Amino acid sequence: MSLPQYKRYRQSGADWLGIIPDHWSAVRVKTVFEIRKRIAGELGHDVLSVTQQGLKIRNTDSNDGQLSMDYSKYQLVEPDDFVMNHMDLLTGYVDVSKFHGVTSPDYRVFTARKKEVSLKFFLYLFQNGYRQRIFYAFGQGASGLGRWRMPTDSFNDFILPVPPLSEQTAIATFLDHETSKIDALVEEQQQLIELLKEKRQAVISRAVTKGIDPNETMKDPGVEWLGEVPEHWDVMTLRRLSSRVQTGRTPTTENPAADTEGLPWFTPGDFGGDLRLSTAAKNISHACVEANDANLFPPGSVLIVSIGATLGRVGFSDRLCSGNQQINAVPPCDAMKGLFLAYSLSVKAEMMRFLSNASTIGIMNQEKTKEVVLAVPPLSEQSAIVEFLGATTHSLNALAEEAEKVIALLQERRGALISAAVTGKIDVRGLVEAHVPIPDVVAA
Repeated sequence: MSLPQYKRYRQSGADWLGIIPDHWSAVRVKTVFEIRKRIAGELGHDVLSVTQQGLKIRNTDSNDGQLSMDYSKYQLVEPDDFVMNHMDLLTGYVDVSKFHGVTSPDYRVFTARKKEVSLKFFLYLFQNGYRQRIFYAFGQGASGLGRWRMPTDSFNDFILPVPPLSEQTAIATFLDHETSKIDALVEEQQQLIELLKEKRQAVISRAVTKGIDPNETMKDPGVEWLGEVPEHWDVMTLRRLSSRVQTGRTPTTENPAADTEGLPWFTPGDFGGDLRLSTAAKNISHACVEANDANLFPPGSVLIVSIGATLGRVGFSDRLCSGNQQINAVPPCDAMKGLFLAYSLSVKAEMMRFLSNASTIGIMNQEKTKEVVLAVPPLSEQSAIVEFLGATTHSLNALAEEAEKVIALLQERRGALISAAVTGKIDVRGLVEAHVPIPDVVAA
């Protein structure tokens, strides 16, 4: 959709902002907002944390995230206060509080000096500063360590575009309406991706336990979770197929690196939707291999994440490779083709979590890995099933990739629309009904 522009513009005086509508102001943050740091001095308040999904109330009774501490030293937050993680301009964020609570003294809490402002307009403006990496240019510190912060002086002197209040409210209303439509489309695509993932898992699960011949005579092997399998298939633990399971390790003589020519060195982060693992984020050099300073997995190995949130994820590598200590590897075995084993194990994540005793952090050691139960067809059928699954999952993966592209385009559109509206590059006044109530304007 083509949107109108304002008739007259002028230079704002800020490089990041460029031109603004002639009747807008360009002022420093400190003229509109003031930083407040009020230490609570007592317990009993909700603890608030800034996430990229907004300001959330933290569950301080759980072991998730930061452990309990003396929250009386945290700073107070009131409704309509802005809370900003200015310590990390890469992954941090900013939000307006709806709560009474406390938050980390490392965050920046600030509030409007005057009541005649649209909080929602300025929220869009500040969040745009993160999403478009505008604040990043004003940061200091060590970005590689996730500590690229915006100093107080840089924040106070940052130039903001300030339209008249009526336009602030009109822009906020327009963006609420348009972004909600975009968000709904994104949600539809995300649901489609989840359905495709479920379909993919269901197709794999059926193929590796029931085969691909709908007329097959079945039998009950006595394994409750497995159900019936083709009559001529075997059912056995991985131990009977392969007595050897390897575990990776981290070299002591060098750090695996992204720019090293050598062998792929896999970590849990390298495991995604595709079972075929061709490249890794990091490699180990041939010198490291020659020094016997890494555990090597032979070509055709099936790799399994053995610990952590992604426990049970599976990949197949057709080349010599290595992995860290969070990776188990099953070398090639005579009775089962590597890709068929990878497909079979890829739907056993729940079983692996059970075998790992994952009440907190489960670990699938070598012995536990060998206890996974598998349905084993003849090798000729394994080949046919692998071919069928390769074609079917490729089609489903392609649909999911298209949905991901749509999401990326929608999110790009969302960001561009917000940026154009809050900086005055488009004029949305005529697109907003005059009588729409604006709940975020604080009454004078």
